[in-house]
Amino acid sequence: MHVQVNIHQIEGNARLQNWVSATLTERLQRYADLLTRIEVHISDENAHKSGPDDKRCQIEARPKGQQAISVTHKAQDLELAVDGATEKMRHALEHLMGKLEAKATANGRLQSPRETSSDALLQEEFLAKQEELERA
Repeated sequence: MHVQVNIHQIEGNARLQNWVSATLTERLQRYADLLTRIEVHISDENAHKSGPDDKRCQIEARPKGQQAISVTHKAQDLELAVDGATEKMRHALEHLMGKLEAKATANGRLQSPRETSSDALLQEEFLAKQEELERA
């Protein structure tokens, strides 16, 4: 998973880029096998003027074999903007994984852990009823 950080209208330095890249890599590590690249755009919408929610973080994730996913979060400072956008991306990727898992299950390629435990419980119930019938 490659993380590319783009900074617009903010004094960007290597330390800021490294922090954003490390934050995303750490928080989205679970999805590393699913993603080819993550692009981050950080900007100050009011340039050098201050204002409420003027820092913006847009994250675009590129899942393998899927359409790109984009989320945006605005906040009063960069850290909150990055945190908010990262959380939104985490939710979006979790949703995508759920859809992919359901699709794979419907095609018969993958069985969900929930279905496996459910099947085991049904089998235990069946065996218990069979034992009761044999005793009677």
